Amino acid sequence: MGTCRSLKIGTVLYLAVLPLTGQWLGYAANGVPRLKDGKPNLAAPAPKTRDNRPDLSGTWWVPNRGTEGLTDPPPKYLVNLAADLKPEDFPILPWAEALSRQRAADLGKDAPFSRCLPLPVPTIFTEPLPFKILQMPTLTAILFESQGRYRQIFTDGRSLPKDPQPTWLGYSVGKWEGDTLVVETTGFNDQSWLDARGHPHTDALRVTERFRRPDFGHIELRATIDDPKAYSRPWTVTIPIELMPDTELLEQVCNENEKDVPHLVGK
Repeated sequence: MGTCRSLKIGTVLYLAVLPLTGQWLGYAANGVPRLKDGKPNLAAPAPKTRDNRPDLSGTWWVPNRGTEGLTDPPPKYLVNLAADLKPEDFPILPWAEALSRQRAADLGKDAPFSRCLPLPVPTIFTEPLPFKILQMPTLTAILFESQGRYRQIFTDGRSLPKDPQPTWLGYSVGKWEGDTLVVETTGFNDQSWLDARGHPHTDALRVTERFRRPDFGHIELRATIDDPKAYSRPWTVTIPIELMPDTELLEQVCNENEKDVPHLVGK
C-alpha cells in the first residue's frame, strides 16, 4: 500500500479532509536536484524553459508550519486573507466589515466552502492541499487536488473578456515581466468568501497575481485584491508556496461521506 497523507483543518468553518492513500506518494521523480542523502535540494536554482523563462511547473502547496502533514492551527491565509495587515490599514468598506462580523458571529454556518463550493482566487491556493502547475508556452494550467478544480492562465496575448459570464474562479490572462509571471483575473461571481472570516467580495473583484520562483523549491506569490465595491483601495498579500517533490495529486471529493453540514447551525 502507498504512503498515507492526512490533512486536517482545525476550524469549525471548514470541512475535515479524510486520510488519503495512493501509489505515487513516495516516487522519486526525475529531474529533482538532490542532496547527498537523497533528499530534494529545495535551494537549488529554479529550472528554466526552452525560452529561458523560469519554469513554474511542479506540485506545490502553502505549508502551515507545524507537525508535518497536519495543519493545526489552521492555515493563516485561509482563515484571514488579510492576516498580515493591521486592522487600521485594512481598507474594508463599512458594509463589508459589518457583513464579515455577522458571518463570524454566526460561526460561518453559511460559508460556501463548507458546502464544497470553491474558494476564490487567490485564497484557493491556501487550502492545505496540493496543486500542480503545468507551464506551457501559451497556457499555464493549475490543477487543484481540492475537488479536482482547475484554472487556465492564457499567455497567448489574448485580452480578458469584456462581458464574461461570472464564474467562481474568473478568467485569467498572463504575461512575463522579467522572471515574474503576472496574471490578471476578472469575471468573478459574488458568491464566494475571500476567507473563513467571511470577508466578502463583489463581482467587481479584480486580482493581480505575481508568481516568482527564486529557487527550485519555492514560489513567492504576491496577490493584489482590487474590489472598489467592497474595499476603498487595493490591498496586497504575499503567500509563500513550497514545492512538494516526490508526490502526486490524489482524488479528493468533498461531498463523499460528508457529515458536517447538518451540524453547522450557527450561533
